[in-house]
Amino acid sequence: MHYWLMKSEPDVFSLEHLRAKPQGTAPWDGVRNYQARNFMRAMQVGNRMLFHHSSCPEPGIAGVAEIVGAARPDPTQFDPKSEFFDPGAKAADPRWSLVDVRYLATFPKFVSLATMRETAALKDFRLLWPGNRLSVIPVSPAEYKAICKLGGWKG
Repeated sequence: MHYWLMKSEPDVFSLEHLRAKPQGTAPWDGVRNYQARNFMRAMQVGNRMLFHHSSCPEPGIAGVAEIVGAARPDPTQFDPKSEFFDPGAKAADPRWSLVDVRYLATFPKFVSLATMRETAALKDFRLLWPGNRLSVIPVSPAEYKAICKLGGWKG
């Protein structure tokens, strides 16, 4: 199994927003970074993702979701009314992809960036690299396990 971290601003789309969706499932759309898109294209159904709240008073990991739909073209790239519209995107060769994600769990303990920085098992965690701004990144099995433990979840 592969693991990922995906960032979202909680006032735009939080883990609780995902949980409230029908069957706790929603498309993860609007990603407009080629490296993050390529990571999404590598995701497989059944992969787990850490749901990170970013650009908020206390950034950190709120819980876990899973990939339930493989990468497919993101329709928002073709919609002129969407904030994610890309006039250069072509239906025959889409630039942007999305995956479908499903809520699994909210951590009993929110895992803040400060907590992650203080955790030896996460010393090489890509999220903590200086200048990292990607909204989608791979997570090693050991990092995933360490973060779940910090969050008090045994999933």
